[in-house]
Amino acid sequence: MPLACANWCAPTKLSHIMRNKLKKLFADRRVWVRQILVAGLAGATAWQVGDLLIEDGGVVAAIICTLSIRISLHKSVREGFGQIVGTAIGATVALINVSIFDVGFIAVGLTVVFCAVVARALHLGEVASVNVPVTALIVIGPGISGTTAAHRLGSTLIGAAIAIAFSYFSHAKTPVGRANDQIADVSRKAADLLAQMSEGVAAGYTQKDAGNWLAKARLLMEAIPSIRAQSSEARGHARWFPTAEKDEAESVYIQGIAIEHTLLQVRTIARTLFDSAVSGGIADSTQKQIAVALSAASFAISTKFDDEEDFETTTTATDDAREAGAALAESLIEDAKDADQEQIVRGLSMVANIERIADSLDQNSPALKDVITPDEPSHVRVMAVSPLDQTLKLNKRITRRIRKIFRKYF
Repeated sequence: MPLACANWCAPTKLSHIMRNKLKKLFADRRVWVRQILVAGLAGATAWQVGDLLIEDGGVVAAIICTLSIRISLHKSVREGFGQIVGTAIGATVALINVSIFDVGFIAVGLTVVFCAVVARALHLGEVASVNVPVTALIVIGPGISGTTAAHRLGSTLIGAAIAIAFSYFSHAKTPVGRANDQIADVSRKAADLLAQMSEGVAAGYTQKDAGNWLAKARLLMEAIPSIRAQSSEARGHARWFPTAEKDEAESVYIQGIAIEHTLLQVRTIARTLFDSAVSGGIADSTQKQIAVALSAASFAISTKFDDEEDFETTTTATDDAREAGAALAESLIEDAKDADQEQIVRGLSMVANIERIADSLDQNSPALKDVITPDEPSHVRVMAVSPLDQTLKLNKRITRRIRKIFRKYF
């Protein structure tokens, strides 16, 4: 009987383990699962609506919807606008080429070339520039005519509209919430890295240890573009979405800049420790003070972005980091006569790094608010140069040309 029970229980236990692993597989990727489910439902809806409203319009609507839908309403509006601009340009270029050369090798080649030229001339970003030739080739498909092009343009509008509607449900959190998550995640990693450096310095680290710290600090820096883009999206979203809090969006935008400055100081500290290891290591007289200062900086970062953040606790933590840095500076100055000058300079640079970390966490540095942070790169915008600027430049060129002609003949 016990043997039979064991034989029966073993498959049951294995099945239970596999079921738990399967649940965990989806639970750990619930954001991604949600996004693909919403994208699939949006594509199917676009197909159905496109076929209902426009004859054979489901395919184009589903394609455009799939290309346009993103993880946020803000991004999908941009993508949808890019699709509409690209379709309008692509359809025009395709109809002109087909009317002259008919559908064939020459028409397709010239359509792609002209689309690229027009996209470049209008300073379209990568989003719309890719859409222009793609939608042109969709329009130039079998049965091309003015009516067909109009139908496909209508299908594009339907697909983009459905993508915008469904993108609201692609993510459970708002742009501000996503920015906060990114900032909190990278701040925890930065605090952990400083804690590792503190423990390593106290125990006597090697060049290999310092190299690992520097590699981790460089990886942290790679998160900066994503944080900057997300905090910029949060601020842009708050400007036009009625339920968004502008003050909250501005606050998270400043936090994004602050964590960027903090990560830069963490990387500089890691580089300084690496250079010190290459030059022979840190002097025993300052080893303890450096470890204490790094530990204080780590605690200040973890306290600032803790889920239960308290202003007084945060202020105390940053003050403790400053005091630890000041104690390190005094120790370095006392050893100035006997110690290596380069090591003293490196130590004082770490004092400055810790001071900047504290200022960034307190957000009282003029570098955070008094200096304009560059906007997102032009290549990720729908139009690299705004239509208003392009119109003004075109008007100036036309006016200048007219004046030259007028002066020459009159």
